[in-house]
Amino acid sequence: MSFQGIQFIGTQRSGSNLLRVMLEQSPQIAAPHPPHLLHIFMPLLPLYGMLNEGNYKLLVSDMVDYVKVNPVPWEGVGFDKEAIVAQSHSHHIFEVFRLIYETVARAKGAQHWCCKSMQNLFYSNEMEQHGLNLKYIFLYRDGRDVALSFKKAIVGDKHVYHLAKQWKEEQDICISLYRQYRDKKVFLLNYEKLVAAPEDCMQRLCAFLEIDYRTDMLQFYESGSSRAAAAAGDMWKNLEKPIMKDNTQKFLKELSADEIEIYEWVAKDTLTALGYPLYSSLSNPSLISAEAIRHYDLENAALKKQFMQSAPKNDLEKRAPQLQILNTIRSRKN
Repeated sequence: MSFQGIQFIGTQRSGSNLLRVMLEQSPQIAAPHPPHLLHIFMPLLPLYGMLNEGNYKLLVSDMVDYVKVNPVPWEGVGFDKEAIVAQSHSHHIFEVFRLIYETVARAKGAQHWCCKSMQNLFYSNEMEQHGLNLKYIFLYRDGRDVALSFKKAIVGDKHVYHLAKQWKEEQDICISLYRQYRDKKVFLLNYEKLVAAPEDCMQRLCAFLEIDYRTDMLQFYESGSSRAAAAAGDMWKNLEKPIMKDNTQKFLKELSADEIEIYEWVAKDTLTALGYPLYSSLSNPSLISAEAIRHYDLENAALKKQFMQSAPKNDLEKRAPQLQILNTIRSRKN
């Protein structure tokens, strides 16, 4: 049986978990909560050395174990590590990634698997060269609202300067990917339109994915997958609620005028390219001077440290098993 892979691209805190659980209502798609396999394991590959049979088996085992302790469990999926090794066309991390997601699709009886790890955009060219032949959903949201969301989340940077740089870089790569493949492989999905007109957006997305649209996609909040994600951490608590149509332009009230201007100095061209208006006069270039940026670096580091110290205990406990696996990998001798 052949499977079609679907990959989200963009920046986290853009409604990707909302979209994931909406798609998960389809029996044709398996869209589990992401363990961010490539983002985590690509930097660790040098620790495995040359991927001969023994080292490849170790990589498969580690990646499967990492999935098994994901903060949001992959229910109803059993992994056979030896089968994954046997089914691999080559000893490559993209093979492990593909076969893990095909396992969850097979368990659900679905023809499509969907990965929400948006930072996989950095590996899109390599994945295509490897033959994954993915369909991409470029989900984008006003970067200033993305920054506001990150400032409240357990993950990510906390200063708008750094958040603007990240958002701009990631959207620019996605725009480039769209220009390369156009509508044949990349679906542009605006978060603000998704929450304002979810039925129309989902119907168009389903047509692109060549799956049936289902009305229960809009009742995602009643599903077990939404409840499981909401129970796993504060970042996903809104998944138990219907779509919040007013969850836009919150940055106008909650970011300061200087924060908005800093963001727009950094990302103005990308904001404009995606159709978002600017709200500052861009009259104070000292906000992005070298001296100011040094101060932002210190402030960002301090805020991240402070946030982790006050993070909900439940969120940290849910992540502890994966952290233990990573510590074990890093502590191995060559």
